[in-house]
Amino acid sequence: MFDTLTKGFRNAKNRLAGLAELDDKNIETALREVRLSLLEADVDLGVVKSFLASVKQTALGQTVQVVAKHGDTKVKVTAGDQFVKICHDELVTRMAHEGDPIQWEDKGPTGIMMVGLQGSGKTTSCGKLARLYQKDGKKVLLVAADMQRPAAVEQLKILGGQIDVPVFNMPATPVEICQRGWEEAKKLGYDLVIFDTAGRLAVDDVLMQELEAIKGSVQPKNIFFVVDAMIGQDAVRTARTFHDRLAFGGVVMTKLDGDARGGAALSVKTITGAPVLFVGVGETTDKFEEFRADGMATRVLGMGDVVGLMKDFEGVIDQKKAEEDALRMLQGEFTSTTSSARSRPSSRWGRSTTSSTRCPASAA
Repeated sequence: MFDTLTKGFRNAKNRLAGLAELDDKNIETALREVRLSLLEADVDLGVVKSFLASVKQTALGQTVQVVAKHGDTKVKVTAGDQFVKICHDELVTRMAHEGDPIQWEDKGPTGIMMVGLQGSGKTTSCGKLARLYQKDGKKVLLVAADMQRPAAVEQLKILGGQIDVPVFNMPATPVEICQRGWEEAKKLGYDLVIFDTAGRLAVDDVLMQELEAIKGSVQPKNIFFVVDAMIGQDAVRTARTFHDRLAFGGVVMTKLDGDARGGAALSVKTITGAPVLFVGVGETTDKFEEFRADGMATRVLGMGDVVGLMKDFEGVIDQKKAEEDALRMLQGEFTSTTSSARSRPSSRWGRSTTSSTRCPASAA
């Protein structure tokens, strides 16, 4: 995924190749490439305009008079590199979340109410979230309150069995199920209670009234909106409706490993104010992670090497030789003399290990 976005940012960087300053004229050319890629990736139009305005304001008038240093190797950076770093920082700012993704109760169990449309991966995400915190030493209870979708309760029980987490259910209304499940959790000393609620194929008032009743009954500390990353602009409209009625505090984004174009990941926090907290990156219960804005921004840009380079600014060196070495490095032409490269952890959301490879020592 993110191919459309990555292509746009690469085209923008290429437009600035060889330039030493970001001015109004060349910035507009680069921003046009970014604008097209964001719109093609289903990023909300208002978010696109806001993002481009922030990048332009930061970039205008910046003269590139710095080099990056890796050990004893110095490499001249270009206006294109500077532009990529500005875009990276803006993406991180728009997607970042500080602190623990879950707000914990001071005493007693902490509740998490999972809401979203039918088919968004809500029930599966309940199981994945339970596994994540069970592995962290928490005593977790799953409450199966989705009585709308056939086999939803059975699906959650199967998931609970796979991860050895109990699932509470009883013949009753969804509100009563959640109330009794909450009482059971308090009585048996559970740390975390995850409520799987019903969804619909589209937002309707009956669904929202039921969810509002559950919220009022158990008053969960956390309400997470689960959204399929593949639904594009619909994700933004649906998120806005759910947020207006339930005021959810975070987003769980599913199917981020599929063919999604990435628009929802960039839009949802700006639209609702609620950050993406967790992401589903596969079908099995272990394919679930805390969301990292820096890693996502690096994936979107597809240029972790440039971002890493720009984090190590230093003074100007010989321009001609530096430009030759910078070109070689950005094209991936390295030699075997890179054994002193700074190691970077390889993770799904972080820069790959190849992004930290340094230029030959002869570049100094």
